[in-house]
Amino acid sequence: MTDRITTTVPMPGTAESSISERLPVLALLALAMTAFLALLSETLPAGLLPQIARDLNISEVMTGQLVTVYAIGSILTAIPLTALTSGWRRRNVLLLAIVGFLIFNTATALSPNYMVALASRFVTGMAAGLAWGLMAGYARRMVSVEQQGRAMAIAMIGTPLALSLGVPLGTLMGGVLGWRSIFGIMSGLAVVLVAWVLLVVPDYPGQKNGERLSIRQVFLTPGVRPILFVIVAWMLAHNILYTYIAPFLAPSGLRPRVDLVLLVYGVGSLAGIWLVSQLIDRWLRPLVLGCIAALALVMVALGLAMDSPAVIYVSMAIWGITFGGAGTLLQTASADAAGDGMDVAQAMVATIWNVAIAGGGLAGGLLLDGYGAASFPWAMLALLLVALTIAWRAHRHSFKPGRRSGGAVVGH
Repeated sequence: MTDRITTTVPMPGTAESSISERLPVLALLALAMTAFLALLSETLPAGLLPQIARDLNISEVMTGQLVTVYAIGSILTAIPLTALTSGWRRRNVLLLAIVGFLIFNTATALSPNYMVALASRFVTGMAAGLAWGLMAGYARRMVSVEQQGRAMAIAMIGTPLALSLGVPLGTLMGGVLGWRSIFGIMSGLAVVLVAWVLLVVPDYPGQKNGERLSIRQVFLTPGVRPILFVIVAWMLAHNILYTYIAPFLAPSGLRPRVDLVLLVYGVGSLAGIWLVSQLIDRWLRPLVLGCIAALALVMVALGLAMDSPAVIYVSMAIWGITFGGAGTLLQTASADAAGDGMDVAQAMVATIWNVAIAGGGLAGGLLLDGYGAASFPWAMLALLLVALTIAWRAHRHSFKPGRRSGGAVVGH
């Protein structure tokens, strides 16, 4: 459907007015900023590890648990919090999550000791879990069915930006300003984001009692479980290598250039998001299958030539392209499959995603200790083939062929 300007423009704070066919870019970018803040809050301590360890007088291993407890907070609370707030007005829930980032990033910045920092990080993870369960459904409600994929691509662009730009920039600034100042800056961003949401993001009612689906009902909805299984296999494979990219680069001599390698990956991710935003509403299934298959071929290349810098750089670019839009693809597929239970389904996606992050770190560590970094591509290849098989077989309810049409797809 081509874009057009309608005579009825939705006013901020209302959902009853007609939806303009033009993408509400500013509102979607507010969601993207929320995703950026959530992921930056989670991953930034990894870049500030030595500073935090020295300041709190703890080991770097203990400091690393500040990332772990954040993920645990999201894992444990994303689904129940999303279900609990499903009847609330959507903007109030979004603001609650953002205020959570504001309060508890501030608490982290002011932490007098390790235990206070640990508790603050856990509750910040709870805010992130609530945000992740909300954003995909929110973005879809702002636009017509034909534009839902593009809207989600914009709303999710904060994720690769946080990884490719936010963490390196935050780490660099932390070296100048100190780690507490960086968490303070994130709190300042949260204040700006609250005002942004109030000004431009439309409000929508929550689900009525009779419309709400239980967690069990959503999980048993046809199409939801295969998508979750694909997420487990695909994301676990991704995080095995992403977590331990530095030791993997040693044979090629690129370990000192890990920043450049990750920059190539980040640029590829942005290209992948753009590509998915243009094609997702017509070719969701081919994109999912193509991205997984392409990454599987990359693993074969890395397994055979991991000592070649040229192969590494090309592989990282392709990896970024295939993974940049993965979140949009999987969240769109899960929302289509779940229907009225989309918010709970998105919370499940966020939970499984965080489990895969933790699992990738654990599995990668075991592989590195037991078999060396050369084992990574082959373990990832096995997981990707599992994901590809599940996605290929799940064509009735999960990854449907043809053009998207809300929960249904037309054409074959």
